[in-house]
Amino acid sequence: MVDKLHFNLVSPERQLVSEDVDQVDVPGSEGIFGVLAKHASVMANLAPGVIRIKNDGAERRIFVRGGFAEVTPAGLTILAEEAIPVRELDAAAIAQRIRDCEQDIADADSTEATRQRARDELVQLKELQAAL
Repeated sequence: MVDKLHFNLVSPERQLVSEDVDQVDVPGSEGIFGVLAKHASVMANLAPGVIRIKNDGAERRIFVRGGFAEVTPAGLTILAEEAIPVRELDAAAIAQRIRDCEQDIADADSTEATRQRARDELVQLKELQAAL
């Protein structure tokens, strides 16, 4: 019998996952890393991207927009700023949000801080769009 990894994924809105799985691929701020049972302890910042949960030959994908990952002997816990199962993403709504951000960046009346926030959000939205 193959060892399983206990995985918890929590966002501010809800707990999305709490189960034993074979592997989780995590979009860390320094690159994607895979976590299996008995992984060494580590803490990492998350980058916007897709978590891939692999179990019994099946794969689920969940988009996360930042947060933290902690691996301990008890398993992997991810506290995500935002987490959305990829199957629930709405391509048209994401495209509209991208257009809105691009307009905010181009808006001459915006402060530099407002434009920078829009640029940061635009990068995250494009990651979200790529997850589709």
